Amino acid sequence: MDLRDDAELIKGYDEWHTRVSQEIKKTITDSGIVKMDMYRAGNRMFMIVEAEDHFSLEEKARRDAENPVVQRWEELMWTYQQPLPFAKPGEKWVLMKKIFEL
Repeated sequence: MDLRDDAELIKGYDEWHTRVSQEIKKTITDSGIVKMDMYRAGNRMFMIVEAEDHFSLEEKARRDAENPVVQRWEELMWTYQQPLPFAKPGEKWVLMKKIFEL
C-alpha cells in the first residue's frame, strides 16, 4: 500500500500509529495475529504479519466489516492512504509473492 505523497499527511499517518487504540489492537490480536510490523519508505508501506495457524484474511475482513470501531479507523486511514496502481477496487494491502529467502 502507498500513502498519499504529501509530507503533512505522511506525518499525520505516522502520528496516528503511535496511538492506535486498545480496541483496534484487540481486533487484530483476536483475529489470530500475534505480531504485526509496519515499515515506511517515503510513501510506500510494507507490513509483516505473523499469525496463528487458524488465522484467515477472509474471516478478519468479515469481522472488521461488522465492527463500527474498525470501520471508523479504516475510514480515517483512507484519508492518508492510496491503493497501489495494480490493486483491486477497494483493496488496500496487497499480498506480496516471496521470491527469495536466505
